[in-house]
Amino acid sequence: MTAAAAPAASPASTGEAAGVRLARSRRNAELSLLLLAMVLVAAYAATVEANVLDTVTSDFWMPAAALGLVFLGLHLVIRWLAPFADPALLPAVALLNGIGVGFLRRYDLAKAAPADRETLAIFAGTGGRQLAWTLGAVILAAGLLAIMRDHRSLSRYAYTLGLAGIVLVMIPAVLPARFSEINNAKLWIRVGGFSIQPGEFAKLALLAFFAYYLVRKREVLSLASRRVLGIDFPRGRDLGPVLVVWIISLLVLVFEKDLGTSLLYFGMFVVTLYIATERVSWLLIGLILFFGGAYLAYLLGSTVGGPFLNFYDRAQIWLDPFAEPYDRGYQLVQGLLTLGTGGLFGAGPGGGQPTLLPEVQTDFIFAGIGEEIGLFGLSALLVVYLLVVERGLRAALAVRDSFGKLLAGGLAFTLGLQVFVIVGGISKLIPLTGQTTPFLSAGGSSLMANWLLIAVLLRVSDGARRPVTSGGPAARPSGAPPEQLHGAPTEVIRP
Repeated sequence: MTAAAAPAASPASTGEAAGVRLARSRRNAELSLLLLAMVLVAAYAATVEANVLDTVTSDFWMPAAALGLVFLGLHLVIRWLAPFADPALLPAVALLNGIGVGFLRRYDLAKAAPADRETLAIFAGTGGRQLAWTLGAVILAAGLLAIMRDHRSLSRYAYTLGLAGIVLVMIPAVLPARFSEINNAKLWIRVGGFSIQPGEFAKLALLAFFAYYLVRKREVLSLASRRVLGIDFPRGRDLGPVLVVWIISLLVLVFEKDLGTSLLYFGMFVVTLYIATERVSWLLIGLILFFGGAYLAYLLGSTVGGPFLNFYDRAQIWLDPFAEPYDRGYQLVQGLLTLGTGGLFGAGPGGGQPTLLPEVQTDFIFAGIGEEIGLFGLSALLVVYLLVVERGLRAALAVRDSFGKLLAGGLAFTLGLQVFVIVGGISKLIPLTGQTTPFLSAGGSSLMANWLLIAVLLRVSDGARRPVTSGGPAARPSGAPPEQLHGAPTEVIRP
């Protein structure tokens, strides 16, 4: 008796199996890159100890090992809940986060007395707190992946998220200064020894609302009324949403005394608007409105003062920081000198003097790291940031629905804009903004918000890379909203 011939695999099942094999191989690549990132973090920690302590302690590897376990846990969650997600996002962000923890540990060693440095506990000080914040942020990101099985489910709560975002932005502005102000910027909610920066979470909520709104208003906002110098400009009646966001960003600039947050909110809306309509005119209108508003705030600061005075002072420091190098311009001058001292190759990890730079653990961490790894090292870090932004934009291009495209594109641009604002501030390209460097700076609010951003990008990239079976798109995960007609693909059926 001959065995019955096995049924031939259908093209659909073959394609589906190939997709699963591809996903498994990509997760293995992610794991390999993650291990490489942790090896680099451990090597950084060993070099710091060699330069600061003149020896390498037996437990130098423990922070890297702790971070490795945390990121390995997130890798397993991604393997289970988002098997088709981009494999480069987690390792790139883990490397940035690990370098940040390593530098903060180096800062703790610099602050400690020479006799106490060798016995300084691995999990003590700013570096130890950053490790704890990393654990909390990664757990939060994993929880978001578990709850949000499809990025389109965010569109159900778009208006709620938009309202929550505005409330989070405005809370520090209305609170008394003793509960909200740090370093002349009202960005915080401070209760006892606990503080949180709600604006970090507001940007995610507002982006989800912007994406939902612009998907539905795209056709209207794409209409042109007149053509000037070869560029089609929109109708005047369609400028309303842009003017509203512009006014809100100016209120943030004036009452919260923060240029960076104002630029971030307005910039991410205008760029999301450009992605939705593909009209360069919106970018031009956005630039004119923002720079016009900033210049108006500068003029009012020089004449009226009051809430405009803080921005005027920042602009004056930016124009000539060496006019008062030991007073108002001290931080920027020290940052420029620190970058200059680093040169091309830097003093080596642990070879700089970070204690001479004010706020090196938060606002100026990029300059502090630059002193020790030099221009080439900073360029490598910027390339890693560029990789994260590029993978986010790639997910935006590949995902099939318009909401996902705008959401992922806006998130990727927001991360890139934040890095630009920080690097531009410490290098005197633009006025100082007080923004934190994503994944590097000390602080729980920024770290948790940016890990949530990465979780959303992972979810969008999972949906973009998920294979399509013969019956249509892969089955929607539970909790996903029903398919909308305007988001469905067009298909020609021949008789």
